[in-house]
Amino acid sequence: MVHDPHRGVLLQHRALWSHHGGTWGIPGGALHEGESAIDGAFREAAEEASVPSGAIRAVATVVDDRSVWRYTTVIARAAQSFTPAPADAESLELRWVPVEKVGELPLHPAFHAAWPQLVTMLEVRPRMIVDMANVVGSRPDGWWKDRRAASTRLGDRLGRLHRLGSAASDLALPGERWFPAIEAIIEGGARGAAMPAVIDVTEAPGEGDATLVLRVESSVEHGEHVTVVTSDRLLAARVTGAGARTWPSGRLWALLDDLGSGD
Repeated sequence: MVHDPHRGVLLQHRALWSHHGGTWGIPGGALHEGESAIDGAFREAAEEASVPSGAIRAVATVVDDRSVWRYTTVIARAAQSFTPAPADAESLELRWVPVEKVGELPLHPAFHAAWPQLVTMLEVRPRMIVDMANVVGSRPDGWWKDRRAASTRLGDRLGRLHRLGSAASDLALPGERWFPAIEAIIEGGARGAAMPAVIDVTEAPGEGDATLVLRVESSVEHGEHVTVVTSDRLLAARVTGAGARTWPSGRLWALLDDLGSGD
């Protein structure tokens, strides 16, 4: 389900011969062997609606698990403009529908049942802000010899977290998984650390706490759901007062260890 904040939700008018033909829903289909739900959803969107994979970004997943089968809805956000078009015989029409108008269409029964939850998730924009100095310093791996290299290593692992996402329960959000924007606050000798392109980097001009608090205040003001990673109790109290949730550094390390280091 692709959402464009300016155009609405991309809906598919299903071919008359298809299951519940003539109703409106979203592109989808069966997974290939070994294929992830997100890869499958992006592939089906390209095959049925000419959605370029590079133009959308996964935001969250919702799972309906019936034991004998499992259906995953992938919510994606349009990262750039594109024009959808029927790419096979499964679509009568593809249309950007304003969110408030979706319920006025004859929807596929399963999509109709899922829509009340999905619509509440469209405007949620999670952001994870990482106190890099605190997180790096919480694991004695020789970081004091080269803070920049240690931050680069952590950044690589944050890139994997960005790709694989976080459990919704860890972020106090609905659904199964979310893919929050991840922002690294870098200070002191770590400045200039190399970071994956998917990680937002903010280099503090002085000590990092003040910069991190300002970033939290700005993000909350713009409606983002913010989680700050730090074990600094005073800093945690400040950002909690500004409207963020907090994780201790050890919680992030445990999650990164569970994800491993492979592709």
